[in-house]
Amino acid sequence: MEIRRAVNADIPGLDRLLEQVLTVHHNGRPDLFKANAKKYTDEQLQEILADDSRPVFVAVDDSEAVLGYAFGIFQQHLHDNILTDIKTLYIDDLCVDETIRGQHIGSKLYDYVVGFARESGCYNLTLNVWACNESARRFYEKCGLTPYKYGMETIL
Repeated sequence: MEIRRAVNADIPGLDRLLEQVLTVHHNGRPDLFKANAKKYTDEQLQEILADDSRPVFVAVDDSEAVLGYAFGIFQQHLHDNILTDIKTLYIDDLCVDETIRGQHIGSKLYDYVVGFARESGCYNLTLNVWACNESARRFYEKCGLTPYKYGMETIL
C-alpha cells in the first residue's frame, strides 16, 4: 500500500468512497443528508485536487485502486479579533473502503496526514464527527484525538 496525493485518475475511486460516507450519514441523519447524492461533482473534485490549500491523500494498492482517502483544508485566521493566527489542517473527510476496514489502513492514512500537517507548519489537526457515526468517533479516539468543541442542536 502507498499513500500519496490524489490525482485526477483517482476520481472514480474517490467517488465510490464518498458514496459510502454519504450512505452512513444518510442512514444516521436522513433529515440532513440526501440519499443518492454526491458531495462533489467530478469537476469540483478536479478543482480540489489542483488546490494546494485543500490537500487530498489516497491510500492505494499495487494496482492503484483507491483503498481510502483523507480530504484536508488548511485554515488560518490571520488578524482575527479574538483568534490566534495558528495554522490548522482540518480533515474534512476520511474514509476507508467498507469492505477492507480493520486492516489499519485508516490509522496509516491518519498518521500520514498528521506528518504532512507537521511538515506544513500546522499547530493542530482538527475534524468533525457526526454523533450518529459512533464507529468513526471511536476510531478517532483510538488515534488520540480529543474533543475541542461541541456542536449542538434542537430540532424545531
